[in-house]
Amino acid sequence: MICERIDLRLIAPQPWKNGAGMTREIAVGGADASNFDWRISVAALTCDAPFSAYPGIDRCITLLHGAGMQLRSDDGHIDHRLAAFAPFSFSGDVALTATLIDGACDDLNVMTRRGQFHAELGICRNAQELPCADVSLVLCSAGEWLADGETLGAQQGLLWHGPRAVVRVRPTRPRGVLLQVRLHRHPAS
Repeated sequence: MICERIDLRLIAPQPWKNGAGMTREIAVGGADASNFDWRISVAALTCDAPFSAYPGIDRCITLLHGAGMQLRSDDGHIDHRLAAFAPFSFSGDVALTATLIDGACDDLNVMTRRGQFHAELGICRNAQELPCADVSLVLCSAGEWLADGETLGAQQGLLWHGPRAVVRVRPTRPRGVLLQVRLHRHPAS
């Protein structure tokens, strides 16, 4: 098992697939970045923008900073207001438009290839033990945290490539927020 320390400030932003925004890719698993089994990234939106469709991909998005955004599909099937630290899952088969509520936003995006992996996202505000997964990420969004003996400040995290033992996390300051992403391989894959 490999554990990698992540610092979002050191990851260069890249343009979105459709050119409408910027993203910082934390990690990707699979053949390559265009044919991935899973992908974790943080996007910065400074204006209303379309989200590209990703056929065969399940997505989960979590607002990290900003007042929020409204996500809408052209057919009206999806019409959801994204609020801070409230993960929202949807099919990547559908293209969405993001309308910012009141200024720029940053969000965590987790994408998994349907039938290969599925994702679980959680928000930690208190000390706890995080269960094992095939791929795991903890990312400090606010405050300071201890995770697996490592101190994490805002925009820092740990990524485990492979199953790992239970990890204990705890905030060292009040009002801390830690995001946890657990990716599970489907049994048949």
